[in-house]
Amino acid sequence: MAQLFFKYGAMNSGKTIEILKVAHNYEEQNKPVVLMTSGLDTREGVGMIASRIGLKRPATPIFAETNVFDYIKGLDFQPFCVLVDESQFLQKHHVIEFAQVVDELNIPVMAFGLKNDFRNELFEGSKYLLLYADKLEELKTICWFCHKKATMNLHFIDGKPVYEGDQVQIGGNEAYYPVCRKHYLHPDALDDSM
Repeated sequence: MAQLFFKYGAMNSGKTIEILKVAHNYEEQNKPVVLMTSGLDTREGVGMIASRIGLKRPATPIFAETNVFDYIKGLDFQPFCVLVDESQFLQKHHVIEFAQVVDELNIPVMAFGLKNDFRNELFEGSKYLLLYADKLEELKTICWFCHKKATMNLHFIDGKPVYEGDQVQIGGNEAYYPVCRKHYLHPDALDDSM
């Protein structure tokens, strides 16, 4: 029976590598998958899933007006799985449509993304995935500044922590660090070697 999965983690927790690995494993067995990603993430170009270690693949971009259920239902093949990167940028209707893909088309959907933003607020997509997903899995990484588990994303501009601003600010290692609660709440405890 198909399920909706939400696999979340802080920056650098290997979400994109995991999605590419899952796609490879299905395709190696001649089981086609559909790769999708947010149209908001343009770091490697619209519709590109790219990991920090250099692996990348094209994917179908999801925009605000995209109806993902209609898109999947209209394909000329039956995918074995739908894999969604940057799922934190989904809107509520996208999450409900992915739930319909699972429930009505019996196709598993695995969504990968951040849970919380640099302000430590839930993203819209993450909020509704936490509510609608059948299975939740945290992908873990360590704090940039110590050995504890990273659960938050600390945003830096000009070497200074930033806690306010627009929720969606696309960036990678140059702008965001995975951090533990202590280093998120106490920027004065940060290592000077940044």
